[in-house]
Parts: sequence; C-alpha cells; structure tokens
Amino acid sequence: MQDIIDRTVIFVQKTLEGAEAGHDWWHIQRVWNNTKLILETEQADRLICELTALLHDIADSKFHNGDEHLGPRIAGEFLTSIGVDETTILHIQNIILNMSFKASLGKIEFNSKELEIVQDADRLDAIGAIGIARAFTYGGFKNREIHNPDIPIQSNLDKESYKNTTAPTINHFYEKLLLLKDKMNTPTARQIAEDRHEYMKSFLQQFHSEWNGLK
Repeated sequence: MQDIIDRTVIFVQKTLEGAEAGHDWWHIQRVWNNTKLILETEQADRLICELTALLHDIADSKFHNGDEHLGPRIAGEFLTSIGVDETTILHIQNIILNMSFKASLGKIEFNSKELEIVQDADRLDAIGAIGIARAFTYGGFKNREIHNPDIPIQSNLDKESYKNTTAPTINHFYEKLLLLKDKMNTPTARQIAEDRHEYMKSFLQQFHSEWNGLK
C-alpha cells in the first residue's frame, strides 16, 4: 500500500506542477491530510480514500473545458499502470466523478463511505481562512470582480448554472461556501467546519462594512 501511495504522490506532484494555486499540489496535500484525520474516527477503505484524495483534482473539469470525465480517466490510466486492481480503480473513478459540489447539484448516481470521507476532506479545504484565500485566488485567475452589488446572489443554482457562472467572488461565498457546513457527512468534518464557517461569516461582515465605508 505505501509503495502505491508514494508513487501516486510523485505522479500528482509532477502533473500539477504550475497549476492554479487553489488547485495545486498543496491543495491536494491538505485534502489528503484532512482525509487521514477523518479516517481516525471513521471506518472505510483507507487505500481508496487516500488514493482518491491524491487524485481527485488531477484534471479538474473547470480547467479542461468542462470535461468531467478526463480526471477519472487519467486517474484510472495511472492506477492501472501501477497495478491497482480494477474494482478499486472503478470505485475511485466513481468518487472523483461524483464528489464535487457541482455534482451534488445534479443527479447523484453513486455514493459510498469513502466518497463521504474524501468529499468532506475536500469541502473543509474550501472554507475557513484557506477557503477565503482559494476563492479569491481562483477569482483572480478568472479575472472576476471581487464584488459588485448590482449582481444579485443566486440561490438554488442548478448544475449547469453553477458551472457557467461568472459572478463576482463574493457571490461565491453565498452560492457555495456558506452552504458547505451543513453538507458535511461525518462528525469530525462537521466539528471542524463549525469554526471555519464562523470565520467566513466574520470575514464577510468585515468586508461589507469596509465596502460600505462603515469602518
């Protein structure tokens, strides 16, 4: 198992060299660490969880013309090349295809305990101080406005609307990030999410006060 993990780490580090800073190796490492933390209190297949954490953003669809199948395919090809069994590979591919926030806005066709754990690990990295930093990093990468009060926040976005949004970064907090706390699957993630959620709320309160010239 350790040899498979080590070879996967090397592959991911090389593949994501130069990636956008919110979805680079350091994001992967944080999600991997979150996964291992959750596994301390949750029972699941450790190899599947760790490999999925490492490979879940190997080809994020938003950087590849919306192709949601490219990541699972690249992950599968790599895992086959290092001798991982077909059943494990298929499970990992299904998790990668179904774990994202935008996937949850459409029809869910797969679920497992392993998906729940890695999904929580990934969502924890989308909130709190790091979540704030990642949001603005991606917004800058896409040349989006920080905030525009004339562009309304959209509630209950469907999958296609979410994928195609070009809204300012502040809108993203209300359309996704503030919703994640209540979408956590495991007790460990729910506990961690509480503080990170409150930190984002405090940030937004300060942001809007400064925007409106109140302090």
